Amino acid sequence: MKKSSILILIIICLVGCKKGSNETTITGEIKGLGTDTLYLYGMDELYDRIDTIYVENDKFSYTTSVDTITSAYLLLKNRIEYPVFLDKGNKIKIKGDTINLNFLTISGNIYNEEFTDFQKALEDPADPSEKASEETVDKRITVEKANTAEEMAEEFILQHHSSYVSLYLLDKYFVQKETPDFSKIKKLVEVMTGVLQDKPYIERLNETITQAEKSEIGKYAPFFSLPNAKGEKITRSSDAFKQKSLLINFWASWNDSISQKQSNSELREIYKKYKKNKYIGMLGISLDVDKQQWKDAIKRDTLDWEQVCDFGGLNSEV
Repeated sequence: MKKSSILILIIICLVGCKKGSNETTITGEIKGLGTDTLYLYGMDELYDRIDTIYVENDKFSYTTSVDTITSAYLLLKNRIEYPVFLDKGNKIKIKGDTINLNFLTISGNIYNEEFTDFQKALEDPADPSEKASEETVDKRITVEKANTAEEMAEEFILQHHSSYVSLYLLDKYFVQKETPDFSKIKKLVEVMTGVLQDKPYIERLNETITQAEKSEIGKYAPFFSLPNAKGEKITRSSDAFKQKSLLINFWASWNDSISQKQSNSELREIYKKYKKNKYIGMLGISLDVDKQQWKDAIKRDTLDWEQVCDFGGLNSEV
């Protein structure tokens, strides 16, 4: 009986230790927050939930559990997303001030410390204790600073092949740009270790890079066969496009943005100028799902060049 009691006690201890080892505690103090609510959610499917963290008197404390290194966002006031890196057993500490929510000091593991150091290097040399106006802060976000941040992010990635911070910087400074440079992104991905390259995010990014490479300037457009308004199948080798450089534009009737209206206006001018040219052709590929709306938009917007659509919407094969 005594042996059984000892065995049960050992099992209870082991289970308790195992459970506790996955726990990660997050404690913080951000001056000026007062009473507020923060949200913690994952950058990917490894942390597929949203946790609510309550702040009282500028301070907060929260315990969560993770099985492995996890990249997450802490959503602060003014919709600011701040990266936090979690691992089982970590005791994460966060300090900051609402004067500058774009810079927090986070410790608890090497990745948080690496990102804190990176942010320190980006900080304006002005005295952080001086309360800056919103207008002053906005003025500091210049093109020059943005370029510097991108250069520093690239240097960091090249020097930290296995850091989860590199994944975050890759996404923020290169992938999320209005016009991503996929050749540069590919080079940065290639220097990363296998642990990072096996992440679902990188796998999806590699697929995007492959598709982008197919549509680079100077590359042949991939084969397609799509119906026009008359039901005729149009391909890149159709008689109307033989021996021609083909300008392809993608659009949709449901996109009534100013940018598309401006694009259509510019395309009409191009068509007017080159419609009789023997070496230049134009083709519009729509991402519509409704045939009648598509036809109405062609007429309404005077899109007189060849138009095709398979009505697959954003799931269109092309």
